Amino acid sequence: MIKKDGRILGVDFGDVRTGLAISDETRFLASGIGFVKPGGIVKTADKVAEVAMENCVVGVVVGHPINMNGTRGPRAERAEEFAALLRERLPEVEVLLFDERMTTMAAARFLGETGTRGKDRKKVIDTLSAQILLQNYIDMEKNAK
Repeated sequence: MIKKDGRILGVDFGDVRTGLAISDETRFLASGIGFVKPGGIVKTADKVAEVAMENCVVGVVVGHPINMNGTRGPRAERAEEFAALLRERLPEVEVLLFDERMTTMAAARFLGETGTRGKDRKKVIDTLSAQILLQNYIDMEKNAK
């Protein structure tokens, strides 16, 4: 768990787009703040670190795409590599991986229920996934206290 009080950045790392969400100061609610699309893992880490610094976050939660059977595949290893790059860029900020199983499916289901289709769906699914990931983390943190 992230020990310091303050805002947390949620990151749904992806090869094309990386969704971002941020908590309020009290860590009650996660809000989507968009996505970055700089291209490549290093450039994405640079941009996400910049967003983290601009928002004075004390922690970053990166989605860890563990397989449904609990094993780690290539996507999980890529997320681990991304988190390591963030730790290098943000030495004063706690960066942790958090199981993101089902977040993209939950986001897709929500968008389907709201009738969001096509280009509109692509624009928001990564942000919504980051928001769900971060809210799940916040809720888990609250329940652990």
